Formats: sequence, structure tokens, C-alpha cells
Amino acid sequence: MSELPKKLGFLSAAGGTGARAEDTAVRRVGVVDGAIGGPERFTSLAALFPHIAFESVGPAWPDRPDPRFDILIVSVSALVSAEIEAASRRLKAAGKVVVVLRDADVMTTRLLIREGAADVLTAPVSEPALAISLERLLASEHVDTARASKGGEVVAFLKAGGGVGATSLAVQLAALLASKVAGRTCVADLDLQFGAVGLYLDMPEAVTITDIMGAGQALDESPLDTALPAHRSNVQVLAAPRELTALESLSPAHVDGLMQGLRRNFALTLLELPSVWTAWTNQALHLADRVVLVTQLSVPHVNFVKRQLRMLATQGLDTKPLILVCNGLSSDQQATLSLKAAERAIGRGFDAVLPEDRRTMTAAINQGLQLSAVRRGTKLEKAIADLGAKVAAGVMAPAEPRARW
Repeated sequence: MSELPKKLGFLSAAGGTGARAEDTAVRRVGVVDGAIGGPERFTSLAALFPHIAFESVGPAWPDRPDPRFDILIVSVSALVSAEIEAASRRLKAAGKVVVVLRDADVMTTRLLIREGAADVLTAPVSEPALAISLERLLASEHVDTARASKGGEVVAFLKAGGGVGATSLAVQLAALLASKVAGRTCVADLDLQFGAVGLYLDMPEAVTITDIMGAGQALDESPLDTALPAHRSNVQVLAAPRELTALESLSPAHVDGLMQGLRRNFALTLLELPSVWTAWTNQALHLADRVVLVTQLSVPHVNFVKRQLRMLATQGLDTKPLILVCNGLSSDQQATLSLKAAERAIGRGFDAVLPEDRRTMTAAINQGLQLSAVRRGTKLEKAIADLGAKVAAGVMAPAEPRARW
């Protein structure tokens, strides 16, 4: 076992011939008591991994994420439903969490991964399994940094049925995030037949995907940052075609090139997709960093969500980070179907619940404005801001320090 760290360059003292100085800085891993064994296990792990400090966080999973730790290791039993439900809630607000799963089964493992677990290890966890997991998670910090320097993030919007308000939500999110992201923000409408992003922002003559393709320049080489017009909120817009366009006009190869161009020119792109599945929408979802699935609270929409989740799983996309949004929630809807009942039927909780405010949203759409320009401080605006923090967590600009007087 003493040879194990030598095979895992990121964790070893030597760090490999190409290691940088910061790679060998001590990393802190918090461990809930009993998750990986008794106190004697800490001594063993400290000897194996000299550049990781393993520290106990006590007998229970902390209520709030502790910024001191790069990774938190917890223990959960697949046979205790209360533990699984508590883990699902906490994973949504936590950082990198490794779950050591007792009485493990495939369904619970996949559930915890979907809810945000960085890794799920079967108890009792072996040192090789733990070492490989830590290697991957800590090394991924440098991969993420490298990717950020090469290109931005793409978030795909997927609808669970028609009329769920996904377009208006994507537009308002993009307008809000344009002032908060560290770099340019774009909203790209690939709903070739019924896309309305340009109309919702009062930009009916915005450049479209068919305009760019018709210019004869490869999508990955197009100067999107200079070609795409900006809304008054500073979000740049790639609009849907002005006329109904056949879905087969795009191909997976077109999507590959477009994604390269968007990542090169923008720190964040919100990608509006059509309701139907095609080869190229499938490719877009595979290339996206995360997926936002938008629905409403009704029995049909609950079933549409389940259908989309099954399709995502069929296409190998069930491990892709997913944010499930219940949009336009009203008291009338809750009178006939509760949120908890919908979540039980779906098999997971909503990550964001946005209240209905049809008057303010309709006014914003008709005028091509942000919600705050129509009516400031609404519950809907606050809910969208909270959702934006989840959608763009990896590219948000650091908050400016408050002045001290």
C-alpha cells in the first residue's frame, strides 16, 4: 500500500515531474466520524497522503458547508430513507462531498450522484478506492481552471412540456447574469421553428444561427463576440431563424463547431433547445456543462419530467449536472397538487421553485426589458437571482469588497 501515492502524482509528495508548487499545497479533507473508520485510519491515511490533512468534523454531517475543507467525506445508509432524504437536501447546498454508502445499491448510488455527490464509494471503503477518488476530485480543480482559461461554460435549457416558460426564464437569467459573470454572456436560441429569445428582448433583427451559416464561415471560426448584438443589459444574443426552419438544417457537426465558438467568445452561454429530441440536440446536451430542466406544477408536467429524465438516462446523460426548476408556481396549482407530492412522483426534489408573477413577466416580455426595469424587488426577481447563482456558479465574478468607513 505504501506504493499507492507514487502512482497518483497529484497526491504524492513528489507530485510528478510536471507538478507545480501549488499542486503540493496541503489540502484539507473533513471526515464525519466513522465514515472511513476509526481514529487509527487517520494515522494510516496521513502517512499515505502527506499533502492531505484529514480532520474530523464530528459525529454528524455539518448543517452548513465549511469553507475550510476542499472535500467532505460523509457516511449514509441506503436502507435508511431518512438519511437518503437528508443527504439529498444537503448535497444541493454543499461543495465537494464524497458519500461512503453503507448497504449500497445501484439506484441509491445514482440518486446521490444526481443530487450532487462528487463521488459515491461503497462501505467499507478501501484505501485504493479512496485514493483514486481524492486524486480525481482534487486534480479536477486544475482541470476546471485550465478549461476556464480556454473557454466558457454552456448551460442547456430543456423543457418538460410546452408552455412552461423556459424561454422567458432563460432570457431573464441571461440579462441578470450579464452583469455578474466574469466575462461576456450570451443567450443562444436553437429552437429553429418557434424560438422567441430575440423577440422577448425586443431584438427582432438580431443575428440568427442561419445568418451565420449562410455567411459561409465555419461556426467554430465565426467571431461571435463581435457579430452578435448586445441587449441593453449587455447580454449578447444569437437568435432563432426568422422563418420556420427544418430541424435537420442543423447537425451534430454544426453543434460541435458552434459550441467551440461560444466557449471561445463567452464566459457563459445559455442555450435554448427545442422541445423535440434530435441527433444534434442530443449532441448539444452532451457538450453542455449542465442542464436546466424547466417544468410547471401539474400532473401532466410531472409525467413529462419523468419522461425527460428517462430519456436523459437512456442517452447516458443522467450523470450530467441537472437543475430541476418548477416555474410559475401559484396557490391555485398547489391547491390541487402539492410540491412534495410532485417531488415524490418524480423521485427527486426541485432545485428551484419560481413564483408566478404573470403581470410583471408579461410586461417585461412586451417591452424587451429586465424584470427589475418593470418592477424592482419582486419575489420572482429574487428567485431568478437565486437560480442564477446555481446556473453560473463556476463563472460568477468575485463580489467586490465592501468599503470600510
